[in-house]
Amino acid sequence: MMIVGIDPGSRYCGFGLIQTEGIKVVAAGCQVIDVTRENSLGARLRLLHSSITDVLEEYKPDYAAVESMFFQKHIKSIFTLGHARGVILLALAEQNIPIVEYSPREVKKAVVGNGNATKAQVRYMIHQLYGLKESENRDDAYDALAIATTHFNRIKWNRSK
Repeated sequence: MMIVGIDPGSRYCGFGLIQTEGIKVVAAGCQVIDVTRENSLGARLRLLHSSITDVLEEYKPDYAAVESMFFQKHIKSIFTLGHARGVILLALAEQNIPIVEYSPREVKKAVVGNGNATKAQVRYMIHQLYGLKESENRDDAYDALAIATTHFNRIKWNRSK
């Protein structure tokens, strides 16, 4: 089974992939889609949609776990993030991939054990879980892998009941 985790963003969108066999993870990796080379929001959204579609077509995940929105003070930022999430959800729907959503707090609690964990703590735990080599990837990539891990743990927990 392949699970893609997605940390949506209108400038940087992280994605992480885990491949499983039964209750064991056999492969994991993560990257960031950087759309900052485009100036307009429309162009960034078009590039984000085509890039995430390419990832989905290449890896053909069975499930997609997407970080849900959280509220912040900057209204414009939340609307822009909503647009990015919209094109990501559209790309997933076009590929008929089942979508689940997890809040940032749920992901931190599932991976670190603390819903108030820092990005550095999430990154550290992902490195510990998967033995990834150090890279220059942005935190968005590791957050996405944490989101995929959260869903894998949910599936594993439900199977054991």
